[in-house]
Amino acid sequence: MSVVLQAVTGALGGWTPVAAPVPNPPAQAPPGLAVPVDTILGWGKWGVLVCGVAGLLICAGKMTIGHRNRAAFAADGATGIPWVLAGLSLAAVAAAVVGVFL
Repeated sequence: MSVVLQAVTGALGGWTPVAAPVPNPPAQAPPGLAVPVDTILGWGKWGVLVCGVAGLLICAGKMTIGHRNRAAFAADGATGIPWVLAGLSLAAVAAAVVGVFL
């Protein structure tokens, strides 16, 4: 018997602790829901893709229109690009990030 187990047993007044491993089953979809949920997630990914392309086109348009005499408008377009790319990056790694916590 290890020293730690002897100390715990002695501290409990002769009671032996019963340690059972905590179950950790993998994530599993309920029967019949895997395909519909995959479809909905696919639609969400497609929506993010469309929004990302539209966001970059809007930023490009602002920069193109604002390059002459409207510096603030062009700057708004340029500062929007990192936000669009950050959103697309988050969408790209979303499944991996969630998978780390499950």
